[in-house]
Amino acid sequence: MSNSEPDIEEFFEEKQRVRNPLVPVGALVTAGVLTAGLISFRQGNSQLGQKLMRARVVAQGATVAIMVGTAYYYGEPLPKFPGL
Repeated sequence: MSNSEPDIEEFFEEKQRVRNPLVPVGALVTAGVLTAGLISFRQGNSQLGQKLMRARVVAQGATVAIMVGTAYYYGEPLPKFPGL
């Protein structure tokens, strides 16, 4: 029996993923700010907790923006369809 599906190793050799070192850093910053915010809430400092939660949203948004920007920059161009 022949297998028409490509092997997983061939796929990864064919498609080299670009690694962006800023994405893990952004994820760690997001997790750190989230942890600090939760600790602040637990200790009863709700004002600081709210500021940290807002900072977490900003850090998370920046991380997603870096991911999308990297995918767009290193991505393949969209196929051109004739007649469109």
